[in-house]
Amino acid sequence: MAGERLRFDGWIAGVGTASGTRLVVGHWPRSPFGAFSDVMVQRPDGERVLLAPSRRVAEFVSATYHFERIDVVPVAVTVSGAVSGAEWRVAAGGLELWLRTGRRSALGLVLSAVPAPLARSRTWAALCDVPARLMPGVRTLGSAGSGRREWYGARGLWPVREARAVLDGTDLGALAPLEPPVDFGFGSAPRTPSLVRVTTTVELTATAR
Repeated sequence: MAGERLRFDGWIAGVGTASGTRLVVGHWPRSPFGAFSDVMVQRPDGERVLLAPSRRVAEFVSATYHFERIDVVPVAVTVSGAVSGAEWRVAAGGLELWLRTGRRSALGLVLSAVPAPLARSRTWAALCDVPARLMPGVRTLGSAGSGRREWYGARGLWPVREARAVLDGTDLGALAPLEPPVDFGFGSAPRTPSLVRVTTTVELTATAR
């Protein structure tokens, strides 16, 4: 029997840096926890850090993904401009990130045409998982922590053209691919720095409700 399903509707931005640190920002205007944003950081040595805005969010996210360190800190995301050419500013504890998107890709145009109910479905995620595997580390359906199942329904895709990041006072260097893939969970963000419009569904087990 399927467990309770929690849906998070928003955006995921993934960028690499010349220093080897990779950043994945989740910005969720609609979620079971209200509007919030969080950041997952993977350092060059593999250490995975969660920057979460509240203990409640930190507990849920860390039960779904894997981290060596969890910091509960204020997380603020501001967005200005249209999606193509938008500027994002992220402040999360010791992290300051600025990025700018480019024009929507051909794949992004296709994804934006998918009806929202279909994009949210597990069946669609399973179909998309096949071509997604052509991109190293990328998956749209899989097992998460605490016996949970999770799937992503992408509804738009934009390249990140520029980014600057400072972490704990250290400049992380120029924008770079997410390489190697991050491994917080069963799948990585795309290798090419990107902003994805997405609905994420997490299906809980009976004991995880």
